[in-house]
Amino acid sequence: MSFEFLHSSQNDSTNSAIQADPSAVPARLEADVLVVFFESDGLRGPIVEIDEATGGLLQELYKQGEITGKRYECVPLYAPQGLACKQLLVVGIGPHNEVDAGVLYEASGTAARRLSGKPRATVGFLADGNWSNEQLEQAVAGTTMGVSGEDLYRSEKHQTPFEKTIWLQAPVEVVQRGHVIGDGVKLARRLVNMPPDDLYPETFAEEAATIAGRVGLEIEIWDQARLERERCGALLAVARGSTRSPRIVLLHYRGPGCNDTDPEVAFVGKGVTFDSGGLSLKTSEGMLAMKCDMAGAAAALGAIASIAALKIPIHVVAAVGLVENMTGGNAYKLGDVVTARSGTTIEIHNTDAEGRVVLADVLDVVADLKPGCIIDAATLTGACMVALGRDIAGVFTNNQSSCDVLKDAARSVGERVWQLPMDKDFDSQISSNVADIKNVGDGRLGGAITAAKLLERFVRDIPWTHVDIAGPAFADKPRPSIAGGGTGSMVRSFIEFAKRIASKK
Repeated sequence: MSFEFLHSSQNDSTNSAIQADPSAVPARLEADVLVVFFESDGLRGPIVEIDEATGGLLQELYKQGEITGKRYECVPLYAPQGLACKQLLVVGIGPHNEVDAGVLYEASGTAARRLSGKPRATVGFLADGNWSNEQLEQAVAGTTMGVSGEDLYRSEKHQTPFEKTIWLQAPVEVVQRGHVIGDGVKLARRLVNMPPDDLYPETFAEEAATIAGRVGLEIEIWDQARLERERCGALLAVARGSTRSPRIVLLHYRGPGCNDTDPEVAFVGKGVTFDSGGLSLKTSEGMLAMKCDMAGAAAALGAIASIAALKIPIHVVAAVGLVENMTGGNAYKLGDVVTARSGTTIEIHNTDAEGRVVLADVLDVVADLKPGCIIDAATLTGACMVALGRDIAGVFTNNQSSCDVLKDAARSVGERVWQLPMDKDFDSQISSNVADIKNVGDGRLGGAITAAKLLERFVRDIPWTHVDIAGPAFADKPRPSIAGGGTGSMVRSFIEFAKRIASKK
């Protein structure tokens, strides 16, 4: 089975096939590499069969300390006696009682990344029958994600997908689901890694249309004229400094039995395809990675594409606001007052606090659809990174029940989130003397919270959770499972959230 969302282009790596073989005998697999997962507290599960086939080699190496099972340690064994594969790769996953879906996602991604450094025909991964279906799904997703990198434009690629990936002793349908989840992450990563001269509002909308056609999504694209008719004055103000015209893209997925229902979930994404900071200009260092300022939009698109491919019985809408924030002669200015679609006026105190201004209109558009809940993702504030670092997303909400479902979904797939307060006394910090609100708080303190407080003004009384992914959306240096660049942050969490909402119906 091979299912790919990726839009084929000269810059994409060749897609590879992935399949499952539930009854395979691992020792007999003729492959370039067989990957096995090793726990730090000793041999158990299917690796025992591999150890026996090699005459106790793994047990002996474990006793000698050559293999420790430490998380994400990779030990290659070449031409292993008793096995048909050319290489055995032993990947550590830590203590048995700490192995969860997130660990397996990272471990399999680490193995895939390591092995994709050169072309390989067939790579096998040995599943453990004691893993839950959810754990296996995430492990498979890691292999799908891990074979691609950020070198979309290199003549000589640093990573090459395998011609064939085989999951041994794994159910076919679970492997298929995991591959679809991983492909959604892979899509989001690719979009984030594209340069801003290739991915801008119009071309992002075209990518969305291509994907919608492939997975059966309804799509509506609002161009400049439609945005003006809809009075999206906040989003249009941010876009004024660029020669690239803005877009809002609305995508609907109606799962089985959901044809006549209101959306149960709306995913909203910030899609600033390049952020110079506007007249509040960033430094060159601060601007270099600002192609990633559309990671929230990429997450929303990757999630709804996977949800559709998985045929989850739920009605989901995804909405992304797409702009460039530039410094042209018509750029919006400090002191300007812009009128959002809702009629709320916003005084501009910092043109680099543009994401919340864009989302003000997108959230209002989504609120008209009356979804059961709204989840937005945005690379919104450096303040959130100051609070939580690069690996943890900040979560803010007006509805604890909905937020708890999202937090639990994120934890279950291994994405780290932390809830920050939304106390009412922060409302006064975005009060303006000349407009209804201003787009930044009083000073730098609590900046992630005051940004969330602005967004809260535009969701009406709909249950809403905001996820600030400024830290985890982009890796500025290699991690075990990715070389760097876009991470696909929150795609897996959003898919899991949709599954859980659907299961409550």
